[in-house]
Amino acid sequence: QGSLCYFKLRDMDEDRLWEMVEGHRYRIVRGVSPSRLTPYLRQAKVLGQLDEEEILHNPQFTNRAMRVGHMLDLLKSRGKNGALAFLESLKLHNPDIYVLITGLEPSIDHNNFSDLIESSQLTECLAKAVSSLQEELSQEKRQKVSLLQHCRKLKENTARLEAEAESLRGIETECNRMKRELSAHFHEALKLKDELYGLSLRYSSALQEKDLAITRCRSSQEELYLMKQELQRAQMSSCHQREGSSRISGDAQMQTDELLKLTKENEHLKSLLELETFSVVQKDILEQNLDDALEGKQELLNRLHSLREQAALAENQRKQCWEEKENTLIECQKMKVDCEIYKEQISALQAQIADLQKERDQAYNSRDTAQLEISQSLLEKDSLRRKVFELTNEICELRKKASMGNSVLTDHCPKKKQPLVRMHAICPREDSQDSLMRYLCHDQMDSFRSCSPIPPCKLSLQRRAMQDIGEMHQWEESKPIWTLSCLLCSPLSVPMRRRLAQRFPSRITTIAFQANALLEQISIIGGNQTGIFIHRVTPGSIADEMSLSPGQQVVLVDYGVMEPGFKAVLEDATLEEALWVLEKVNGFCCLSVKHNMEGYKKLLTDLNSKLVTSGDSFYIRSNLCLEKQDSGELSVGCHNILHVTDTVYQGQSQWSACQVNPYTMKDMDAGTIPNYFQAQQQLIALIQELAQKNMVSRKVMSSQRKLVRIVSTSNRINPLWSTMECSFSDSNKPKGNIYFSDCFTLSFPVSPRNCVSLMPYTFVRHYRPGQPRPVLVVPALLRKILADKLCLSREFEKCPSGIQETSTANVNVHACLDLGLESVQELLAMDIYPIIILITIGEKNAKKIKKALQRLGATEDQLLESARKEEAQLETVSCLYRSIAPDAWGDLDALNSCVRVAVADEQKKVVWVEQVPHRSF
Repeated sequence: QGSLCYFKLRDMDEDRLWEMVEGHRYRIVRGVSPSRLTPYLRQAKVLGQLDEEEILHNPQFTNRAMRVGHMLDLLKSRGKNGALAFLESLKLHNPDIYVLITGLEPSIDHNNFSDLIESSQLTECLAKAVSSLQEELSQEKRQKVSLLQHCRKLKENTARLEAEAESLRGIETECNRMKRELSAHFHEALKLKDELYGLSLRYSSALQEKDLAITRCRSSQEELYLMKQELQRAQMSSCHQREGSSRISGDAQMQTDELLKLTKENEHLKSLLELETFSVVQKDILEQNLDDALEGKQELLNRLHSLREQAALAENQRKQCWEEKENTLIECQKMKVDCEIYKEQISALQAQIADLQKERDQAYNSRDTAQLEISQSLLEKDSLRRKVFELTNEICELRKKASMGNSVLTDHCPKKKQPLVRMHAICPREDSQDSLMRYLCHDQMDSFRSCSPIPPCKLSLQRRAMQDIGEMHQWEESKPIWTLSCLLCSPLSVPMRRRLAQRFPSRITTIAFQANALLEQISIIGGNQTGIFIHRVTPGSIADEMSLSPGQQVVLVDYGVMEPGFKAVLEDATLEEALWVLEKVNGFCCLSVKHNMEGYKKLLTDLNSKLVTSGDSFYIRSNLCLEKQDSGELSVGCHNILHVTDTVYQGQSQWSACQVNPYTMKDMDAGTIPNYFQAQQQLIALIQELAQKNMVSRKVMSSQRKLVRIVSTSNRINPLWSTMECSFSDSNKPKGNIYFSDCFTLSFPVSPRNCVSLMPYTFVRHYRPGQPRPVLVVPALLRKILADKLCLSREFEKCPSGIQETSTANVNVHACLDLGLESVQELLAMDIYPIIILITIGEKNAKKIKKALQRLGATEDQLLESARKEEAQLETVSCLYRSIAPDAWGDLDALNSCVRVAVADEQKKVVWVEQVPHRSF
């Protein structure tokens, strides 16, 4: 039979043999090792030594698949002998592939081989093949032994981990018990926190007064120091003026003495002239001397006159300095008196601070004693709780026995009247007992708070509110509604007094009243852009009696007295959200309103002139396709940007929206779209329909993926809207967690099956960058190929691979980014808005760039796989992207031009970015 099979292959023509081989080329490339087949093929003389070296050691062939493919190409050039030799080598080394190709059983009989190889060489090849198979068998046995040892170790580790898990379960139960006890300990510590808060306020006010007194004392000391300096300067100037006046008076006295002396000499000369007779020459000399003496006398008189004037001026200056000195001394005395007064005030403040410190120490001591008392009371409470649990178990057992006895009696006795319902208050049923236990557990959870003596800050209070909202949806369904019954159904209790209106510095008035069916008492208009305004008030209603009037803006609704946790800020809420909130109010509530007649009148003017239909205005991104079914509806595609102008259009549960021009942001086609709840239902139905279809090929999957964009968020946090009822009057629909758009948080009883986290719309913001935006091409392999071609133009340049380097790149050109899609969110946080270009690739396109892929060491399959992965990853990016169809380009040059055109077009458009889903409070 083997020889017949051999002759059957021998009789086949060359094309038939190679058609059989090429039909299983994929399996051959993946399962054959060329280093094991080339010795036999070289012995059969279908490959030479150079061919073997080229197959095994050519650097162009980077993997085994490329080497096997080249070997098949060489054998195909050898014709029929190449095919027969290749099949015979598979018979020796890969019999399973031989059976797959030929459908014949492999036989190593000498007669079944061709004449391409001699018998001695064939025997040698068979021996080598047997030895290689024996080696593989021994390797498999060793691997089996090692795997058995590894499996034994894994079993031992599994047993050890199960024991550890059991011990951890016990520790976890003990930890839960300790947590419950710890949460109960903090319930009574809240009173001490309030007292400590008051003491801290008093202490802070005292510290402020102390700082104020210190600043006043420092300012008075500085003024005193300045006055001292001015006094010293005045004393120095007066001393200098005294010295100058004394010097001037001494000079005047010397000049008067010299003048008297000269007059005496003159008189003496005159007497000598009368007594004696002189000659003419001596007489002329004496006359000349007399003239000189008279001239000197005149000069001395002039000098004396000037000195007298200077002396009079110096005397006037001395008098002024003396007066200034007296004034300075008077001011100095006043400053001394003020300083003494400040010293007395400071001493009084220090005494008050000492008293406050004593009071603080006493408060600390009282806090310690109170903590000791609390700990003792908690111990007593624990013991009492244990007794209560024991008594509850006994009551349950007695109730079971009593019910069994009653059932026996009812079988033998006639039926009696139904007992009064109020008897359940004495002997409660099991369901009420369970409700009581759940209520107590929730109280213990709520009592767990911070025990720090420092007053809580604003962020801490907001964090507590978020924790309450997160915990409430787990237990709110089973919580008994006792607060409402206690407030409304107890006729003997003291009637509730209406709280007075509180006025805040921001002119917001809080009004508390009985708001039964609030929307029947008032009607509202407005939206998130203008605010929510009261439009009409029913005459004679409670709202009318509480002075609510048209034009008042509703800022906050507090319904926490009737339903704990119901508190909503309507300052930035849409009209749909405001109507939903006010519809739920039916009882005692608090409304915070403020007067804003200018905004109200402007809104009425716009409504009457039909410029707007409501006060709503925001932009969204559609995550599904909405087909136009009726007239008036808007046809919406996935990733479209819409401008919502009315959330309660014509009083129905639908939105009025417009298509947005991507270049100018102007409104284009207008129509109605489903509201958030209806769109969410359509999104779920569309996803279910796509999941039920059988995906025939990848092309079908890629085309269907464009119909929907799956964006989800946490069940507890929805950044835009939440699951709302389609009709505001239907109260039988399930309730859900309500998180309104960036304005407030509201929580209600919720069922886990109703917490749908899929988002049909996402809130977006617009930006207009004034500089060229960076470019990010997807997939990464094509980005590397196109980077060099794009950078040949002056409009593009390469950017280093790094976030920080991207921020410092040239702002006058488009930077070609070499980053992953996971870095896009970081770029958006840095106000860098990249242009994302998605190049969709088909198998024909991949073949056309095969040479460029080989230079990068990649294959066509790797390119297609990476393109599919990165295209799926693009759905999570919070900005829009541009797609280039596979039919738009045929080679790299055409693709380069397409990318340039797309970048230039995207640079002209407005940038839309989704808001971050998880906000910080």
